[in-house]
Amino acid sequence: MRMEKFTTPLSQALQDAQSFAVGRDHQLIEPVHLMSALLEQQGGTVRGLLTKAGVNMNVLRSQLGEALDRLPTVEGTPGEVHGSNELGKLLNVTDKLAQQRGDKFISSELIVLAALQAKSELGRILEKAGTVKGAI
Repeated sequence: MRMEKFTTPLSQALQDAQSFAVGRDHQLIEPVHLMSALLEQQGGTVRGLLTKAGVNMNVLRSQLGEALDRLPTVEGTPGEVHGSNELGKLLNVTDKLAQQRGDKFISSELIVLAALQAKSELGRILEKAGTVKGAI
């Protein structure tokens, strides 16, 4: 995947997700790190999109927090983090959605649709919070 295809907000969210993983001593950057970063992003569009779609943000944040707490931590290799296979799959599905839509760039909003389509843990969390594909 070419990073230059990501919009600036998505690139920043990926950097923030990496920082979240480092701060929690996680070795892998998971989709839940990315969604947490997207929700915290100042001026980002994902939080507003989910709110307009009727998603219960309290449930979403709680579920994301629980998922982050379940991730294994590592000692001895501080700061060494890598993107997980699940994150790679999510970004690939997002790229495919962008191509299908004729978008030249991959946006943060498509992450939500990709997570729902990919049937991943993040997708299940989004569904529990009331995210419906048709409302996005």
